[in-house]
Amino acid sequence: MADNKNNNETKTVREIKMGDIDLEFKREISTIPGMEKLRLCFQCGSCTADCPIARFSDVYHPRRLLRMTQLGMKDRVLSSDAIWLCAACFTCVDHCPQGVDMAAVLRALRNLAVKEGVMPNVFRELTDNIAQTGYAYRIPELRLKRRAERGLPDLPKSDVAAVSKLLDVLGVQKQKEQK
Repeated sequence: MADNKNNNETKTVREIKMGDIDLEFKREISTIPGMEKLRLCFQCGSCTADCPIARFSDVYHPRRLLRMTQLGMKDRVLSSDAIWLCAACFTCVDHCPQGVDMAAVLRALRNLAVKEGVMPNVFRELTDNIAQTGYAYRIPELRLKRRAERGLPDLPKSDVAAVSKLLDVLGVQKQKEQK
């Protein structure tokens, strides 16, 4: 009885409705660098089988993400937490018989998600730290004090103005204002 329930739940999760498919998204992504070979994927599964993250994750399946992208399932793929799990180790790229650059596909999907205003909080916090300090993580005063006590040199100062300019060019500030 429990097995039957799990099978039904799995079928519900994988159900694709016509409303999920955005034909314009398929056209849009075909012009993005890194997506050139997207259509060559024939779903062999090498990317997922060889992926060190997929091996230990119940939610990260590169093949599934690529298929959703091919089908034009914009909302589902861009809102998926799974697109943020890629470690960019390029194992999938090395093993793909069609030469599909899955790492570039995921990078492009992440960029599109950010443009749509979808980004996990941890990345928002890192971006805020970079904008304010020039570093991905805030360095506590206690740590700086201990460095000085041990005779270690001061940490290099970041050029927050230059970082801010770079973030403006990248449109990061604009994305934050939309929230």
